[in-house]
Amino acid sequence: MSQSRPDRQQILEMAASYRPACLLGAAAELDLFARIGGRSVSAEGLAEELQADLRALAILLDALAALGLLEKSQGRYTVPSELLPLLVPGTPESVLPMVLHSMNVLRGWAQLAWVVKAGIPAPRTASIRGPQADREAFVAAMHSLSGPIADQLVARLQPLRFTHLLDVGGASGTWTLAFLRAVPGARATLFDLPDAVAQARQRLAHSDLAGRVTLVAGDFYRDELPAGADFAWVSAIIHQHSRRENRELFAKVFRALVPGGQIALRDVVMEPDRTRPVFGALFAVNMLVNTEKGGTFTFTEIAEDLQAAGFIGPQLRISAEDMSSVVLAEKPR
Repeated sequence: MSQSRPDRQQILEMAASYRPACLLGAAAELDLFARIGGRSVSAEGLAEELQADLRALAILLDALAALGLLEKSQGRYTVPSELLPLLVPGTPESVLPMVLHSMNVLRGWAQLAWVVKAGIPAPRTASIRGPQADREAFVAAMHSLSGPIADQLVARLQPLRFTHLLDVGGASGTWTLAFLRAVPGARATLFDLPDAVAQARQRLAHSDLAGRVTLVAGDFYRDELPAGADFAWVSAIIHQHSRRENRELFAKVFRALVPGGQIALRDVVMEPDRTRPVFGALFAVNMLVNTEKGGTFTFTEIAEDLQAAGFIGPQLRISAEDMSSVVLAEKPR
């Protein structure tokens, strides 16, 4: 397959592509967009509110205005009205959690050369917001990514005939709700760490499906999974682990499922040469700099690991260029 090569200018643009990301990320970490809100503010007034250096903040604000993320008129700054729902927390359209998570990831990527030499992830550095806020941003970012696609992807998996879903590492409940909307007679158990379960509880409080969901806090590295489900959903988890760790997780899922139950894995699935999809090749680097042993895997590798845990009939049900490939397998009856 022929592949187009970047020219000189494109290479230089690659080298400079961190600039807008860092500007947007700094604004998010400083909560600039929410602080400005619907107001028109001066750099002096905002610097006083933030207790920030005036010169530094003014340079940041001007750069954000240059990118179109702010408007500047007569020395005052506003957030464009059409961008405000995207850049503040709490709105259905908000991309803020993903921007914050991207900044946490970027700090690891900046150390890539050292990681390649050492073979271990970069030291984890918290943002100005602190480790707890960074963790909350991660959980919220997973909803920002999955929310717009969940119902459509679940529809592609139909027909679904389960009665009890086990959502492993279910975060704030995005996929749990999508599956319950698709299978009206089913119930679900969402299993994740306590902070993720707390976010799920908040989201479910606004859903008429809350009565069909049981929330269980735990750590699948150490704990057994809640038993009795006939369908297990493992979304965007296996890339965080080594194949050995995934086999251990699959074995826990196997034990938790009833005979004849299915496991469904949503993740990146690589072609055998590991250069395609491009998203997956780049995401493997993300795992290199941010996890001890994570990576991306081919269908053959995933199938072997499922079979090692006792599952049969692994199949690539959905093939995608991003993290929306789905592999299915069954526990023997």
